[in-house]
Amino acid sequence: MQGNRGYRMDQQNHTQRRQMQQQHQEQSEDTSPTNGQQVNSTNEGITIDLKNFRKPGEKTFTQRSRLFVGNLPSDVTEEELRGLFEKYGKAGEIFIHKDKGFGFIRLETRTLAEIAKAELDNLPLRGKQLRVRFACHSAALSVRNIPQFVSNELLEEAFSIFGQVERAIVIVDDRGRSTGKGIVEFASKPSARKAMDRCADGSYLLTAFPRPITVEPMEQLDDEEGLPEKLIAKNQSYHKEREQPSRFAQPGSFEYEYAMRWKALIEMEKQQQDQVDRNIKEAREKMEIEMEASRHEHQVMLMRQDLMRRQEELRRMEELHNQEVQKRKQLELRHEEERRRREEETRRQQEEMLRRQQEGFKTGYPDSREADLRMAQMAMPGSIGMNNRPPMASTNVAAGAAATPGPGAMMADAATIGMTPPSNERFGQAPNIEGLSGANPPSFPRASPGADFGPNKRRRY
Repeated sequence: MQGNRGYRMDQQNHTQRRQMQQQHQEQSEDTSPTNGQQVNSTNEGITIDLKNFRKPGEKTFTQRSRLFVGNLPSDVTEEELRGLFEKYGKAGEIFIHKDKGFGFIRLETRTLAEIAKAELDNLPLRGKQLRVRFACHSAALSVRNIPQFVSNELLEEAFSIFGQVERAIVIVDDRGRSTGKGIVEFASKPSARKAMDRCADGSYLLTAFPRPITVEPMEQLDDEEGLPEKLIAKNQSYHKEREQPSRFAQPGSFEYEYAMRWKALIEMEKQQQDQVDRNIKEAREKMEIEMEASRHEHQVMLMRQDLMRRQEELRRMEELHNQEVQKRKQLELRHEEERRRREEETRRQQEEMLRRQQEGFKTGYPDSREADLRMAQMAMPGSIGMNNRPPMASTNVAAGAAATPGPGAMMADAATIGMTPPSNERFGQAPNIEGLSGANPPSFPRASPGADFGPNKRRRY
């Protein structure tokens, strides 16, 4: 009974709140302007200094400053919409879809777009109230598994290889620590699609930690405006659901039984989600331990490979050094052999020259015996020799007298022409020549050709 009474009291309170809301809505509709009328806004006299709404280094005319304008009249023009937002700076983009009654406009900065949204939302225009919202960012990506030491600047630099990045933010908690999640907003959709495809096909690493990031399309959520009452469709389901006010289920009732069952299901889902989170956490810790061990082994392997490479280089250098030493030794041996060969050649040439000199001496000057025979023949009677020449007069020749040619003159002529007669001392025959020149000894008897000698006789030559 008490539960039914409480239920009835809650129902009455809910009915009263509904009536009050309807009255408030009717009053607001009565005070709303009619077609062609506009209410003077309290902000019409306010002027905006656009320079004060630009942050240092802030990028202008980005997707974040793009507004969606809905519930537009069908006859609105771009010039009229531009004049409506002229107060908030020059518009970079204007698009109007007249058939569906909406459009887009892009302002210079996000701050100016927020001011324009706050002032122009629900503004009446030709009997319609404008709906101004931030446009959905079609080139925004959600990044997960971001390493701990990644900043906004590093995130923007990492994704700049896919295209122009307008904004890159690493989401942090209330203490300023990274949550491992981030947002990357590109200037165009092709760049965002390229980043998603490349990161899905490969493993994109931002730091030395070998855990790749995951990239997904960003879920567009509006956590500022929410869902006002005026935007809910007032259909049959709406009225059926709103018959009951907010309340606590009474124990023992039908609502309480199923509410507890739903609560148990939600609790089981939470427990399972927690268990999944714990399993994932344990798996991550195990993966990190295995990764550190594998990294250590990999470093050891790299060190071994580097050591083997250095040993191979050292061995190769030693081989090159040995080859160079051998080449030098061979070159020295070759030089030594060449030097010896030259010395032997020089000695052989000297010996050959000396031998030739000796042979030439023997050929030019006969031996003493042959010289004696020739001198003896010259001393024989009737032969012309050196001893048959008349003695030289001891008296001086008178001046102007003609000299009689003789052997002396002939010898003089020989001396004149550069011929030097051989000296007697050179051959060692001076006494013999003098003896032969003093007298003419008789010639030795010679046997007639073919004469017979005695048995004890020898033929003498």
